[in-house]
Amino acid sequence: MAEAGDQALLRRFLLGLAEGMNAAADSVDKIRDTLVQVSRANGREDTDFVVLPTVIIIQTGAGEEGRVAIRSAVNASFRFDQIAALYRLIDDAKRAEIAPLDGIKRLNDIGAMKPSHGWVVRTFGHAVLTTGLALLLAPTWEGALVAFVLGAFIGVAKLVRSPTLQIVFPVFAAFVCAIAVFLIAPYFAVGDPIKLLIAPLATFLPGGVLTTAVVELAAGQMLAGASRLVFGLVQLSLLAFGILAAGTLVGVGSSSYVPLQTNEAFPWWTAMVGVLLFAIGNYLHFSAPPRTFGWVLLVLLVAYGGQVVGSALIGASVSGFIGALAMTPVVLWIATLRHGAPSQLTFLPAFWLLVPGAAGLVGLTEAIGTTRGFEDFTEALISIMSIALGVLIGTALYRVVHQGAEELADFHIEVPASLTEEEKPPFWARLVPGTPRTFWRRRRRRPTPDHRGDASSTPAATEESSPFSQATES
Repeated sequence: MAEAGDQALLRRFLLGLAEGMNAAADSVDKIRDTLVQVSRANGREDTDFVVLPTVIIIQTGAGEEGRVAIRSAVNASFRFDQIAALYRLIDDAKRAEIAPLDGIKRLNDIGAMKPSHGWVVRTFGHAVLTTGLALLLAPTWEGALVAFVLGAFIGVAKLVRSPTLQIVFPVFAAFVCAIAVFLIAPYFAVGDPIKLLIAPLATFLPGGVLTTAVVELAAGQMLAGASRLVFGLVQLSLLAFGILAAGTLVGVGSSSYVPLQTNEAFPWWTAMVGVLLFAIGNYLHFSAPPRTFGWVLLVLLVAYGGQVVGSALIGASVSGFIGALAMTPVVLWIATLRHGAPSQLTFLPAFWLLVPGAAGLVGLTEAIGTTRGFEDFTEALISIMSIALGVLIGTALYRVVHQGAEELADFHIEVPASLTEEEKPPFWARLVPGTPRTFWRRRRRRPTPDHRGDASSTPAATEESSPFSQATES
């Protein structure tokens, strides 16, 4: 009974870890690898997992003794402080430094964590985040001011914690922001109105979801990757619908959905200010731990620098490949440091900075609202694929350098114990004395009446018939 109780606690603990990593937007292949390591650290080699974005199945034990636990994952998302606490717990669990029961208590504490910043600071952080992204996408001072105001409005609205409202809130946010931008654009030099719309909607864009989906598909996780890809495209469609509905209400022409070229030249340091503001906004809005700010800023600078270099060398549509390829080893290296930051905490802001979701939203809006067709949307999908490919290659190169290139596929099917037959030794082996099931041993166990009194044969017969000897040989 004690062992069964320990297995039940371990299953619940592993389910909680998987659900937490899902809330941290981690890929299912990484979640499964983590669960395997934690299970082995707790002395369980006979554990199997099925991890999907919304369903988690864990089995402990093999054959008829196996027990299965199923959890339907909730649609939750963690702040950066919760992600940091979760990965500290995972590191302890991998080293078997925490019991499953204590791990379950810590998971509950992580889920109930209050933000380290108040609602005013978090709202201001969202406004700063939006302003920094606006300086990168539509660099005009008027556009940055409009983005700050819209970012503050969205930051306040996001404080409402209602699962029902969260379903329709992205459409509402896109609708309100689009109306404001379309009404202001004729009177103020806000730059490209479509790109300016991306800034306040940045935290709704499924850039990380789409990139994770492509990574999972490339890793062979077809169910998880396909479901995430459809989910991300539906999110983009809802945002595009909100923009198009606002354009229809205001009465804008189809040309208003086409990105405009900005003639105003900004100094080079404007982009650096935008990246810095973007990092500060993420730190404040998502309540990131103070020690992780420098690491997030470093990854953002590497990602943006790689994107700029890629745009100059191979073009803007696949520039995200260079940015993702440059940032991925840095992210994984930071995660291995003693005072580093979890990979997801630095990955997510970099995904938003590379803006795969923004490119998809612009392309989808143009495809529906104009007569230009799906050319721009196709370019957006190519941009998403290039970023995912950069993440894949960067991860592979890092693992090859630090773990070696040799990997063996584990393909083995256990046969039920009740159907397993004991392997019989070959006939020639049974002719050799001293081997299991030898003919000579059976003959020596049957002493004849003429040799019972023979002192030389009695010890041998006694040794062969000893229970300890039989148990040792068998």
